[in-house]
Amino acid sequence: QVQLVESGGGLVQAGGSLRLSCAASGRTFSRYAMGWFRQAPGKERDFVAAINWSGSVTYYADSVKGRFTLSRDNAKNTIRLQMDSLKSEDTAVYYCAASTKMPDIVAGRGGLDWGQGTQVTVSS
Repeated sequence: QVQLVESGGGLVQAGGSLRLSCAASGRTFSRYAMGWFRQAPGKERDFVAAINWSGSVTYYADSVKGRFTLSRDNAKNTIRLQMDSLKSEDTAVYYCAASTKMPDIVAGRGGLDWGQGTQVTVSS
């Protein structure tokens, strides 16, 4: 199990950029696949992006493909989500997640470890 803390959320105009970070505790960070989910008001939590343990494989939801970029730094126990060309529909609380199995993150299943979330608001 890892503890996750997100940061970097805020208010931005449509077309702008934000970068979210997720810091993980524990010495086994490099064993975990990591990902981001988001939940808009009144909606379910949706998958956004995932990255495997080494950073060599990434997977994105169609809604963010080409606009968001996920990366990781195992030396710093951190992942980062660069969000460009933001749209009002990207407004949501963004959650970091961890699992030893990347398919579980992509599918949003299994005993994922979750952060507390960070708010992203995109004004039109």
